[in-house]
Amino acid sequence: MDLAPGATHEITWTVTPDKTADAMGNRGVKVLATPWLIGMLEDVCGAMIKPHLAAGATTVGTMVEMRHLAATPVGMTARARATLLESADAMGNRGVIAKFLERAMKKGQA
Repeated sequence: MDLAPGATHEITWTVTPDKTADAMGNRGVKVLATPWLIGMLEDVCGAMIKPHLAAGATTVGTMVEMRHLAATPVGMTARARATLLESADAMGNRGVIAKFLERAMKKGQA
């Protein structure tokens, strides 16, 4: 794998009604649901690493530690960034941190 510590990747999502707490059963709460946020963090890590894996190989997350500090309403653009912290150890494990960058949001338009 040719990724080196410090490598980064970013993705953006527009918060849509299907990604809200309201859609998951918390009626009236029309902001990005925490499970979707965790999914976004998984996606950004995978998007960074997968192009560098051998054919047929994959990767999975093994730990999530997060705090959801602010609401992201429908129509806002959410951005997440993954940063590779360390190279693979003998078992192929590597440390990656993904951050949800809510302060960088801009209002989306359809």
